[in-house]
Amino acid sequence: MREGSAGAIAVAVGVVTVGIVVGWQTTLIPMTPAYAKVGPKVFPTMVSASLILLGLTLLWQAWAGRWRAEAEGEASPTDWRALGWLGFGLVFNVALIGLLGFILASTVLFASVARAFGSRKTARDLAIAFVFAMVCYLGFARVLGINMGAGLLESFL
Repeated sequence: MREGSAGAIAVAVGVVTVGIVVGWQTTLIPMTPAYAKVGPKVFPTMVSASLILLGLTLLWQAWAGRWRAEAEGEASPTDWRALGWLGFGLVFNVALIGLLGFILASTVLFASVARAFGSRKTARDLAIAFVFAMVCYLGFARVLGINMGAGLLESFL
């Protein structure tokens, strides 16, 4: 074990622990008569298994010394502009999802996150975001019957 890997090991153990807790809590979800083939435990089980697998992979990487945390003085400066775009997208989404609906609010959120990560192609980002938000809305609201915040566009669908 190399120097500086204690923090990486702690993070890996933390991820495994979260995965175990999610798995344990999933077992407490009551089984209800399902009208679909997918029950309420499928996705939490997949998340739990993924977290445990990720945590074990991180643990292996940290133990082998292939993954290390940033040392003192190596941290890059905070990009306040990127944080601003992230904050704007989140606040906009939370504040206006009830008024605009899931599709438009999520479109702005996606484009804001893309901008925070350095994208300068706003029209392309908005188009991709709109398609993703539309697919998500139709999948959840129409296929699964889950209310996703109906708004301007959702009333037409």
